[in-house]
Amino acid sequence: MTMTAGYAGPIKLVLFDVDGVLTDGTLYLDGAGEAIKSFNVKDGLAVALLRAHGIQSGVLSGKQSAPLDYRIGQLGFDHAVTGSLDKVAALQSVLETTRFSREQVVFVGDDVVDLQLIGRVARFFAPSDAHPLVLGQADDVIAMPGGSGVAREVAERVLTDGGLSLEQAYAPLIQSWSSSDAVQ
Repeated sequence: MTMTAGYAGPIKLVLFDVDGVLTDGTLYLDGAGEAIKSFNVKDGLAVALLRAHGIQSGVLSGKQSAPLDYRIGQLGFDHAVTGSLDKVAALQSVLETTRFSREQVVFVGDDVVDLQLIGRVARFFAPSDAHPLVLGQADDVIAMPGGSGVAREVAERVLTDGGLSLEQAYAPLIQSWSSSDAVQ
């Protein structure tokens, strides 16, 4: 899908924590470890929405698991650092790869480990059920709780803050929909 000319905002990359942001934070374990993760279909479309406007996406997660790796590949995130609680180093690695400045990056986090990135990105979003310390320091709090469409709300906010209406934001997906445009 080609980039739309309408988005003029400064954000070039949106990074997400996983547990508590893209999931509700519940862990499903069996004797071999984490067996499944529950992701919201609305967040899958968020990645396609960002991509349609030339905005990259990625995950920075302290956990690593086969279900997470599968979802990262399924959605085609541009960047993924998993299994690292050092979110500053993870962010730095992505910035070095992309050559974006911190002023071009949004991060979405929910727990105290994510506080490392406060002030290190242009904007820090938190889901409505984030830890109180995160809620108190986040630049923006999303209406949705973790695992309930947080990424979709953030994507829409980034695009509308960049000058698009919701209709303009969704136009590329609606006009050229195909099975390869988005995985839900």
